[in-house]
Amino acid sequence: MIIDVFKVFAPSTVAFFLGLAMTPLLTNYLYKHKMWKKRAGKIAPDGRAPPIFNRLHETREVGTPRLGGIIIWVSVGVTVLVFWFLAKIWPDSIFVKLNFLSRNQTWLPLFTLLVGSVVGLIDDVLEIAGDHNRSLSGGLSFKKRLLIVTVLGLIGAWWFYYKLGLSTIAIPFWGELTIGWLIIPFFVMIMIVLFSSGVIDGLDGLAGGVMATTFAAYAGIAFFQHQIDLAAFSTVVTGGILAFLWFNIPPARFYMSETGILGLTTTLTIVAFLTESALVLPIIALPLTVTVASNIIQLASKKFRNGKKVFLVAPLHHHFEALGWPPYKVVMRYWILGIVMAVIGMVISLIG
Repeated sequence: MIIDVFKVFAPSTVAFFLGLAMTPLLTNYLYKHKMWKKRAGKIAPDGRAPPIFNRLHETREVGTPRLGGIIIWVSVGVTVLVFWFLAKIWPDSIFVKLNFLSRNQTWLPLFTLLVGSVVGLIDDVLEIAGDHNRSLSGGLSFKKRLLIVTVLGLIGAWWFYYKLGLSTIAIPFWGELTIGWLIIPFFVMIMIVLFSSGVIDGLDGLAGGVMATTFAAYAGIAFFQHQIDLAAFSTVVTGGILAFLWFNIPPARFYMSETGILGLTTTLTIVAFLTESALVLPIIALPLTVTVASNIIQLASKKFRNGKKVFLVAPLHHHFEALGWPPYKVVMRYWILGIVMAVIGMVISLIG
C-alpha cells in the first residue's frame, strides 16, 4: 500500500518540478521568436466573427505566446521515460516498482497524449505562421482536426474492443450493459465531444485548473480500482498541468493552445474508458460538459430561432465575461465547481 502511494505521487512531483525547470527555456524561445497571434479574435463555428467575444478579447492573445502546452506533454513524456529507464538500469531496485509504463494501463493514454499534442503543435505553428504571412490560411481547419481526432478515436476504440475485449459500459447504481461492437462508435463520440470542449481554453488559468482537477479525480478512481500504473500516469499529467498553470494564472505568461488542450481532451477519453467510468465523465468534468452544451444550445438557437441567441456569447464562460464578470472571477468559480463535481463524480464512480 505504501509503495503504491509513493508510486502514484513521486512521479507526479518529478513532472511538476521538471515542468517548472523547463519553463524559462521555453518562455525565452517563445518570446524571442514571437510565437503569438498577430490578430486578436476568432471565427465562430458558424463561420462568423463573434463581435462580443472579439471586443472582449481585442487586447488579449496578441503579444502573449501560444504553445505553453508543450510543458505538459514534454514533462509527462520525460517523467515516464526517466522511471522506465531507471528500472531498466537497476532491475533489482525500487525503481522497478516505481515504473508505471505498462501495456494494459498506460501505453494507450501515453500514445494518445503524445500524438494529440503533436497534432496540436502543428496546428499552433501553422496558425502562428499564418498570422505572420497573411497569404497562409493559418492552422489546421476544424474539419482536419476533427478527422484526426476521429482517427485517434477509432484506434482507441479498436484497442479497447479487440485487444482489451471491452464490450460493456458501466451504468452507475445499475451495473454493466453489454453493447458489443457499438462500443466503437460510442467511444469515438465521447472523444469528439471532449475534443469540442477544448474551447474552454479561453481565459487565463481556466483550462489548466479544470483539467488538473479532472485528471486528479481519475487518478483517485484508478487508485481505488487498483490500476496503480494508470493512477500514477494520471497524477503525472496533473503534475505537468500544475507546472503549466503556475505560469498561466493571470496575467498569463503563455497560453496552453492546441498543443496542450488537444492532447489532454483525447487522453481523458482513454482514461475514462480504462476506469470504466465514461458515463460519469460528464459529472467529473462538468465544466467541460457545460462548455460543449452551451455551444450546442447557442448554435441550435441561432439556426432554429431565426438568429436569436440564448447566451450573449458562447461558450458559457465568455457569457459571464460579457455580463461584466472579471475573468479571474469566472475562472475561480469554474475551479470551485470543477473540484466539487469531481469529488461527487469520484464517489458515484466508486460506490455506483
